[in-house]
Amino acid sequence: MQANRFKELPKIELHLHLDCSLSFDVVKQIDSNISLKDYKKLFQASPNCTSLKDYISCADRAIELMQTKENLEIIVEDLFKQLKNDNVIYAEIRFAPLLHCDKNLTESEVVKIVSDSSLLCSKKYEIDYGLILCTLRHYTKDQSIRTAKLVNDFSENGIVGFDIAADEAGYPIDNHIDAFDYVNQNKLNITAHAGEAKGPESIWETIQKLHATRIGHGVRCTEDNVLVDFLAENNYHLEICLTSNLKTKTFNSYSEHTLNKIYDSSISLSLNTDGRTISNTTLSKEYLIAYKEFNWDLKKLKKTNLEAIKFSFSSEEIKDKLIKIINSSY
Repeated sequence: MQANRFKELPKIELHLHLDCSLSFDVVKQIDSNISLKDYKKLFQASPNCTSLKDYISCADRAIELMQTKENLEIIVEDLFKQLKNDNVIYAEIRFAPLLHCDKNLTESEVVKIVSDSSLLCSKKYEIDYGLILCTLRHYTKDQSIRTAKLVNDFSENGIVGFDIAADEAGYPIDNHIDAFDYVNQNKLNITAHAGEAKGPESIWETIQKLHATRIGHGVRCTEDNVLVDFLAENNYHLEICLTSNLKTKTFNSYSEHTLNKIYDSSISLSLNTDGRTISNTTLSKEYLIAYKEFNWDLKKLKKTNLEAIKFSFSSEEIKDKLIKIINSSY
């Protein structure tokens, strides 16, 4: 199958970080002095990337550029342009609003800017979307609760869920239980990074203490057969990011990756990019990897897109529309 065939397919993406997806064009627009060589060095994970923590550090320079209303607006539009070019018809874009308050913006202003810009871009590029707010592992209890409350405050403005991200292996989840309790009490949607830098115990605690039914990554679940059966039997969904998992050294090669084992276990899953810039990928590339390295066909790609729609945080009306597009295109 030709690579451009994957680009032509409509796609659903559930796991996509805004601050990890700045194109060279938008970085050059903000900082005219940057060269392509510097961009690759500063914004993309190097071949020598050794861990999730190392991978995440590649977002530092991007975050420095995301501290003003103007920059946030053009970065949001840049991402929608990338999605349009990749034929993504629905995307859930996540970001940590507290990261963008180093200058004069408040966290509420950050959410409003990204929310307003996304709504405009959704109409302009004809892409449905949802925004997910992230707390970070190293945040205090207060920072986590503040982020959770923003999800509730902006639930009518395109904010569809709450997530915990960052250095999974370096920090426990203790500071974040109250925030997730708040989100649960307000009947808001939850996804959570787990089972990437740490093993099955990370997924178990995320399920038991944070009550997440969607897991960002979760690829190390196969180290615990009881967990695999539990996830398959209890309607959990894993947001899998193939290239990212190699960049973070969760796996050393695609031959080690657990994608097919997870798929064959009947656990619901989707394919995603994670960070388009840091991983230097697109969803079309991820589909090509699934085809070449894991022997996936269109039937499997169609199924995972339908699973992504089912577990998305979108409205039933949007889900019905997306299902029709996927069914008619694969």
